[in-house]
Amino acid sequence: MQLECYLALCVYDPDGVLKEGWITQREDLAMTEVLKNPIVKATIDALQAGDRTSWSAQFERDAELFDDGSPRSLEQFTRDALGHERFTSIERVSEDGLEVIGAFHSDRWGDFKTYFRFELAASGKIKRLDIGQAE
Repeated sequence: MQLECYLALCVYDPDGVLKEGWITQREDLAMTEVLKNPIVKATIDALQAGDRTSWSAQFERDAELFDDGSPRSLEQFTRDALGHERFTSIERVSEDGLEVIGAFHSDRWGDFKTYFRFELAASGKIKRLDIGQAE
């Protein structure tokens, strides 16, 4: 099997082995091209790549996370989800570009449809992120 790998989006484990299931194919890379808000795109790209540094850089220091309406630690979510959760397809993006709905994979919870709804601060960074299962 031959993989096409795009340097900026490849994720390697500590032994230098390419992690399976991450952005390695053109169609995966093109998936986030539908995201027109640059902060949302950078955040989803970081999620897809399992890049905790880039992910965290998109958030205000006191940003809030709500998971299915309940408060959740953004720091804990970052540790638990990045590298283990990702969109497998993007089905819909709101007109303002701040809500993303699509098929999602979690190594822990399996596959399901989810939403990410972003609220931005005056600085342009994310001040609130709502995530949850979409219908």
